[in-house]
Amino acid sequence: MRTGMLALALGLLSLRFLPVLPSVGWLVSLLLLAIVCLRTRGWPVGCYLLGLCWACWTAQQALDDRLALPLDGRTLWLEGRVTGLPARSAEGVRFELEQARSRRAELPTRLQLSWFDGPEVRAGERWRLAVSLRRPHGLLNPHGADRQATLLARRVGATGTVKAGERLGAPANDWRDGIRQRLLAIDAHGREAALAALVLGDGAGLAREDWHTLQATGTVHLLVISGQHIGLLAGLVYGAVAGLARLGGWPRRLPWLPWACGLALGAALLYGWLAGFAVPVQRACLMLAVVLLWRLRFRHLGASLPLLLALVGVLLVEPLASLLPGFWLSFAAVAVLVLCFAARLGAWRPWQAWTRAQWVIAVGLLPVLLALGLPVSLTAPLVNLLAVPWISLGVLPLALLGTAALPVPGVGEGLLWLAGFSLDGLFRLLEQGARLQPAWYPEPLPLWAWLLVALGALLVLLPRGVPMRVPGAVMLLALWAPREQLPHGQAEVWQLDVGQGLAVVVRTRHHALLYDAGPARGDSDLGEGVVLPTLRRLGVKQLDLMLISHGHADHAGGAAAVRRGLPVSRVLAGEVEGLEPAQRCASGERWQWDGVTFSLWHWPVGPNSNERSCVLKVEANGERLLLAGDMEAGAEQAWLASVDDPRIDWLQSPHHGSRTSSTEPFIKALAPRGVLISRGRHNGFGHPHGQVIERYRRHGVSVHDTALEGALRLWLGRHVGVEGVRGQRRFWRDQQ
Repeated sequence: MRTGMLALALGLLSLRFLPVLPSVGWLVSLLLLAIVCLRTRGWPVGCYLLGLCWACWTAQQALDDRLALPLDGRTLWLEGRVTGLPARSAEGVRFELEQARSRRAELPTRLQLSWFDGPEVRAGERWRLAVSLRRPHGLLNPHGADRQATLLARRVGATGTVKAGERLGAPANDWRDGIRQRLLAIDAHGREAALAALVLGDGAGLAREDWHTLQATGTVHLLVISGQHIGLLAGLVYGAVAGLARLGGWPRRLPWLPWACGLALGAALLYGWLAGFAVPVQRACLMLAVVLLWRLRFRHLGASLPLLLALVGVLLVEPLASLLPGFWLSFAAVAVLVLCFAARLGAWRPWQAWTRAQWVIAVGLLPVLLALGLPVSLTAPLVNLLAVPWISLGVLPLALLGTAALPVPGVGEGLLWLAGFSLDGLFRLLEQGARLQPAWYPEPLPLWAWLLVALGALLVLLPRGVPMRVPGAVMLLALWAPREQLPHGQAEVWQLDVGQGLAVVVRTRHHALLYDAGPARGDSDLGEGVVLPTLRRLGVKQLDLMLISHGHADHAGGAAAVRRGLPVSRVLAGEVEGLEPAQRCASGERWQWDGVTFSLWHWPVGPNSNERSCVLKVEANGERLLLAGDMEAGAEQAWLASVDDPRIDWLQSPHHGSRTSSTEPFIKALAPRGVLISRGRHNGFGHPHGQVIERYRRHGVSVHDTALEGALRLWLGRHVGVEGVRGQRRFWRDQQ
């Protein structure tokens, strides 16, 4: 049984690693082969193929439910019902729409919509909306999150921006939304949103600073409902019934064990329903159901079988769950605890079990975090020693009891006030820990080093007395394995995918430079959300120079966040207003790092901000790159007049490819091999302009676009082409 289930699980998990999905013909062939294998000694292979076929078929169904290509970017009137819990921010409201219908087109089953400055939207309401629809897409940067995979896993077939709308009717009775409104309306010491996250799994209301604090201290799992919360609630209910039965307070006509198991499972399912049944909750409820079933039958059950049953159950219901990082973290955490606590000789004292649980989780999840490119909290083992019981035994019972008692005037509000007070105290302590030790963004390891770390972590977690534990600890030193160094005279250039903005990282052997820092508008700061994490993942410990071409928000907006997160030795800017203590860019300044030459040009009398962009030329081993900011026709002419040899190999497209830039004389004089365009998909400015693209192609210039290819990498000095992150094939990514 275990062998077959393990093979089935491996087949289901294989979906995550497929570059493309097999065709219908291949799926039918694999299914027939699976049926044949099931009748022979190769039945585990048959189980594996069955899992693979089911996963591929459901994934293809999700891909087929995405918005049709002809509708990408079009605005349609549609009608639908709001589902889930809408998330409101200072900029507007984000919500999901199901059962959407349009007279002009067939629409996906689920849409994710944003309505800037929109009205109040409630769960269950029906709306008629004018929506600019887009196929699922997202920014894609080196070693960063893949939003397109997340949207597919949640079966979102299209995203969109609401232009106008009208409510068609009062909302249906959505009790989750009603509870959230009650929670947000009470006085909980400013922690109302955190209580909503704990009770309902609705983290949309948490402030950005709170998320950073939880991430830096490794305590995100405490506010995002996990198996720990489900198990605790079920244990409290089971223990209460067992205690009453022991003390004689349970009715004799009702057998206490079936009732204890049933009520515990019922409480867990009710809490899971309240929380929206995310993957960790599904896993916890399935494991709990198996354990209670075996307990009811008075059979001994090892811990590994419930975990395997839960894994297979979750993946059979939703094979696309394997695309979510939370899926891997959730099951890996339980697997580590099973490995370390099951089949041990002798009993640990409670305090020993508690402290060991924290460090084994830290060690066991390390390879998973590295593989997923997620930050590692160095303080998590210590912080969780206090935070887990604080939440589990203090805040959570008060929050759930307070929520249940909300119909009783004064009682529910009082309990939630106490829960908020306790939660606020915990956040204050966590903020201190986050300031002392921020999250660590390790550089991606070579495969051999990651395998050593994974093997070392496994050996360290083995029982005491196993002789390989010490070599395992030594293997963990592969975390600091030497990375490949850039050769002298070469530079690695990354034009990051920051939507309608610009951010370019230039690294030489011992130095790093950032040209522009990405956009920041309202609550969205891509300097903090994209540029800074990417710099850390690329191994940049400090910036020798941050050069801001000019003062527009799509270029300079993220500069403050980058300066807060990394040491910056020097700041230059085409316009220094608002960027103090930046120095003004000066034409003619030249320097050399590790055999790579840099030179600046600036037109201080330009008639507007774009024309006053600070321009940077980088030359490595005879190969040249021009970073042109938002210079337009006038600046292009002035630059041509100021240089002796304008020829370059690569050009960052001026002003995102607007028709006021990239003039015919400019392109002809530069004669670049390729142009790198940074822009947002379906941006409102029409960048890049069709005339500009045609001009590039007429001159034989290859065009590379972040909106289509993701972040772009150029090895300056190697005389090779440009690579886009989206070029790494994954079945869920559109191939442009």
